[in-house]
Amino acid sequence: MNLLVRNVRIENAADTTDIRITDGRFSEIGPFLEHHGEEIIDGAGRLCLPPLIESHVHLDTALTAGEPRWNESGTLFEGIEVWSDRKKFLTHDDVKDRVRRAVRQQARFGIQYVRTHVDVTDPDLTALHALLEMREELADHITLQIVAFPQEGIDSFPDGRGLMRRAADLGVDAIGAIPHFEFTREYSVSSLDFAVDLADEFGLLVDVHCDEIDDEASRGLETLATRAYERGMGSRVTASHTTAMHSYNNAYFLRLLRLLQLSGINFVSNPMVNTHLQARTDTYPKRRGVTRVKELTEAGLNVSFGQDDIVDPWNPLGTGNLRDVVLNGLYVTQMMGHQQILDSHRFVTHNAARTLCLDDYGIEPGNSADFVLFDAPTWYEALSFNAPVVASYRGGRLIASATPLEHDVHF
Repeated sequence: MNLLVRNVRIENAADTTDIRITDGRFSEIGPFLEHHGEEIIDGAGRLCLPPLIESHVHLDTALTAGEPRWNESGTLFEGIEVWSDRKKFLTHDDVKDRVRRAVRQQARFGIQYVRTHVDVTDPDLTALHALLEMREELADHITLQIVAFPQEGIDSFPDGRGLMRRAADLGVDAIGAIPHFEFTREYSVSSLDFAVDLADEFGLLVDVHCDEIDDEASRGLETLATRAYERGMGSRVTASHTTAMHSYNNAYFLRLLRLLQLSGINFVSNPMVNTHLQARTDTYPKRRGVTRVKELTEAGLNVSFGQDDIVDPWNPLGTGNLRDVVLNGLYVTQMMGHQQILDSHRFVTHNAARTLCLDDYGIEPGNSADFVLFDAPTWYEALSFNAPVVASYRGGRLIASATPLEHDVHF
């Protein structure tokens, strides 16, 4: 379909412009483009962004909160215990039904790319088989990237390495690890070595749940960054969570920062869920438990934001709306300067695209015509007033829409 999208503000631009879409791709961008018989969409001065990207979520666990019981302590580790019990009752249809509902919810909020971690510490790999099917079923509307995630460890779980290799054979997009949950420091290092080796062997990406703990002695990140640096694969490697960094002393962090810059790895912060899960053993002062987003960003490292969990044992709430994630992240990391707020969409657009190693992304001639329109002129106002995504286009086709919110106040 050929479209002419008139009068939009691309990524907070002061002036409006027009966008021509030909055969599903952006073909021309500029003010006052001449109409050539295409369908015309009036953007009415609204904010136009490339599609939002969920760079860290667990779709296999979505919508299971309270099953078989609630995580009453609110800790990461009780969440793992609850999920371990729920995992025993997984079925193929159960997983697909919940994933479909969660993804449709995400699409409402302008999300078109999703990196989902899928637990493979299950001898039957039930959730993985279901997610692989969903990846194909949703491909025209949502791109799923699947990470083989060893929720209960690689070297600390029976046949953990064999299950990871089976997942790679089945066609996952990335290899994960969870070094802080392994039994020993030695297992932590060996599990990371195995994960990087496996990803290198299969030509896959790497995304590690790294040091998601309050223990400042948890140092999996230095091992992961070193392996990425040694192999020259930093752009393909992501360290998710890294909440122990919140507790590192500054002398160690500054030494580590040099290695992180040399490695060029990506980071994903999950500010909502980690604010909820971390520092549960603190009295006062109480730590925020979110990684050093501001410092990493200022050091030139790539950081994106993720929802992490949607109504599951680790997060009893959550809609999948990345606007909420960004808003919470700005507050908890104290990145509330005006320009920081305006630029913060990058945590769920361009930075996340870099994390997922996406090509063909962004509102530029030649790229696939994927974009969203918010009912606000700027990202600042979209955040402040929770503006809905009124349209989400993929390849020039409308895949989700909403009516602008209108309210009457009777005084």
